[in-house]
Amino acid sequence: MYAVKFPLLLGSTLILGACATAVPDIYTGADTGFAVVASQTSTAIGKRAIFAQTQAQNSAVQAEVKQMVYRKTISAETAVQVALLNNRGLQASYANVGLSAAEAWQQSIPENPVVSLGILGIGAAELGAYRAIEGMIATNILDAKTRKQRVALADVNFRAAQLVAVNDTLTLANQTRQAWIEAVAAFEAVSFLTRARDTSDAGSELAQKLGETGALNRAGQAREQAFNAELAGQVAQARLSAARAKERLTRLMGLWGTDVDYFVPDALPPLPRSVGQVANVEGKALRNRLDLRVAKLGLEAQAAAYGLTDQTRLVTDLELIAGFETEREAEGSDVETSTTPQLELEFAIPIYDSGQARMRKAELAYLQAANVLAEKAVNVRSEARGAEVAYHASYKIARHYRDVLVPLRKTVEEEGLLSYNGMITSTFELLTDAREKLGAELQAANAKRDFYVAQADLTAAIYGGGAGSSGGAAGIATLAAGDGAGH
Repeated sequence: MYAVKFPLLLGSTLILGACATAVPDIYTGADTGFAVVASQTSTAIGKRAIFAQTQAQNSAVQAEVKQMVYRKTISAETAVQVALLNNRGLQASYANVGLSAAEAWQQSIPENPVVSLGILGIGAAELGAYRAIEGMIATNILDAKTRKQRVALADVNFRAAQLVAVNDTLTLANQTRQAWIEAVAAFEAVSFLTRARDTSDAGSELAQKLGETGALNRAGQAREQAFNAELAGQVAQARLSAARAKERLTRLMGLWGTDVDYFVPDALPPLPRSVGQVANVEGKALRNRLDLRVAKLGLEAQAAAYGLTDQTRLVTDLELIAGFETEREAEGSDVETSTTPQLELEFAIPIYDSGQARMRKAELAYLQAANVLAEKAVNVRSEARGAEVAYHASYKIARHYRDVLVPLRKTVEEEGLLSYNGMITSTFELLTDAREKLGAELQAANAKRDFYVAQADLTAAIYGGGAGSSGGAAGIATLAAGDGAGH
């Protein structure tokens, strides 16, 4: 055996160690970056978010969720909290934060040197076993030179992933809140339509009896029965819409199995006494909207990428290769050994690709990110203004139905009942008044639903999470048109 020292090889390794940078703890923890997500979620909507990574954590979440929903009537706040704890898509978004942290961790670590060993002339009889040994170690110099820029770019992506996770959390919270509103409103509509159908059943039965006595012609009977049949179809459609709305809520909360055995209230809460003005809604949205902050980080990432491209414009791969060669020569019965150090530098010659195309791509990518940010800022302002207008307008509309239309219809019904007792108003007119009052109450319920949806949209327009309503799973319920049978 031959012991060979090669100080050049060791010196190269020491240079590598000097180029290495310490990895920040923020990239290596088990819950890397999630503290920021949880903190910003709590600040924006006052809800708790968790990142379950073990079977024990998942089991604890399932037990907590079951305790919150199983055979209970849940509020909007409970539904949102369950979704944040139990939605698997949200957990996947949280995992993406860890992936971006791992990427930043990877970029902070120097590239491993590549060692190669070669034995030449194996089995040379006159030399005993071999003729020569070669040993080389290749170090990527460009990796060390550009590590700072690559780590900066990875850090920007890491911070962007955190904000995207927060925005995904707020989006899910907003979707769940609106799904709860739609589900409750759908069941409230079923209640109103069922009561209207009961009234229509009475009118249809009366029309049939009057027709048997000859007091009502066939056209009058058919008119009343057609109205009753149309209303029965609306009740069935309303029940289907309510079932779909509740199923969408169940899906957003991530429930399955026995956990789907829960209830929602029969009606939305009453309208608040008043709603205050939101001061400087545009400024609040510009300060708090997470998608705008993600766009800003996108511009920062393109700037970092541009700097990295500039660093590697001409030389895309630069490697330092150091090593030794030990060669043995036989002269008679004597074997002489000589060791020669070696040093090589490998790089691509930029004859054809001078890097201009890559620089142009980097410039355009930066310009693109700048325009995306500018457009996002304009849209955020507009969404905030629109959400505030819709919030106040929907409140006024809901109050109009509640305070004006419904009381008027109630008065008509009450006066009609007095006239009926005085033998002035017919039974069909009384039934028509009752149906019209129920129709006004249904319109008031729909307007109340629109207000609560607009309220959720306003929060989303300020903090993020997707402003605008999908239109609702339940749709807008209305009573069937009809004037009654008459005489």
